[in-house]
Amino acid sequence: MILREVTLTVAPGELVALVGSNGAGKTTLLRTISGFLRPRGGTIAFLGRRIDSTLPHEIVCAGLAHVPEGRRLFPEMSVLENLEMGAFTRGSAEMKSSMAWVFELLPVLKDRREQRAGTLSGGEQQMLAIGRALMAHPQLLMLDEPSLGLAPLVVRRVLETIETISAQGVAILLVEQNVSHALRLASRAYVLENGTIAMTGTGKELLSSDHVRRAYLGL
Repeated sequence: MILREVTLTVAPGELVALVGSNGAGKTTLLRTISGFLRPRGGTIAFLGRRIDSTLPHEIVCAGLAHVPEGRRLFPEMSVLENLEMGAFTRGSAEMKSSMAWVFELLPVLKDRREQRAGTLSGGEQQMLAIGRALMAHPQLLMLDEPSLGLAPLVVRRVLETIETISAQGVAILLVEQNVSHALRLASRAYVLENGTIAMTGTGKELLSSDHVRRAYLGL
């Protein structure tokens, strides 16, 4: 998907949702922000610094973490080893502090720390993917379809975890297939259609939009 004239912002500590149909360009946008794809034009700035020509690992070091669609865990490695992979930018003392924070936030990971990641349930794997990203202590966390393929009860737990992370001051850019849940969580949101921003507003405003209700909520 080609993105065109896309402008969006995420303020410190803010939870912003990016919604749209499959193929609208949401994943492409996140991959471009995190440096896996190179934009042909325009600029991407993070904390006042341009990052549109910065390498992905340098972007992580700058404080931006990306939880990709599909989790991308190391299935043969333990939960603990996967978490440690997320802290490659940090020293041993910082890693210990991050690990304690992640275990407090996601106690299931502490309980499963010696278990191979590939043997976890889908919900536990998603928690591990989030926990691995948090090990870098990001100032901005980008999440791509965190509820994909999960049972409704597990989806609620994952979204509650995201809300808790936001409440602790981490800015979040959330791409989520469940538009209703995403807009209820978000302080602000953008609707991406055919590679361009079609609408923007508060989550409440977009939930009450006739276009959003017809196109994405089936109402």
